[in-house]
Amino acid sequence: QVYVVESGGGLAQPGGSLRLSCSDSRSFRTVYYVAWYRQIPEKERELVASINGAGNINYADSVKGRFTISRDNDKNTAYLQMNSLKPEDTAKYYCNVKSFSLPFDSWGQGTQVTVSS
Repeated sequence: QVYVVESGGGLAQPGGSLRLSCSDSRSFRTVYYVAWYRQIPEKERELVASINGAGNINYADSVKGRFTISRDNDKNTAYLQMNSLKPEDTAKYYCNVKSFSLPFDSWGQGTQVTVSS
């Protein structure tokens, strides 16, 4: 069963913006941690941003000042607002959700982001 679904990827020009969404079919009120990762072929998955239940947020140095992670418990959704996109942001982006309800650790299928002119 699929619990986590990402959306919002696509093609953007350098300097452009995209907003990724991470929707969970369970109540987000049991979610204590959400993170966005990205991966390019033959490379390890890289942590991009994370937010915990207390609202503490962390960003990879490469995206600080450009990306913003947020969550909306009423919509059971987390977001990754990506501004000032660069070609090196091109990757498949994955959402990771950690919850107090089963399954405790869920990944989505990923959404492709391509930044190119």
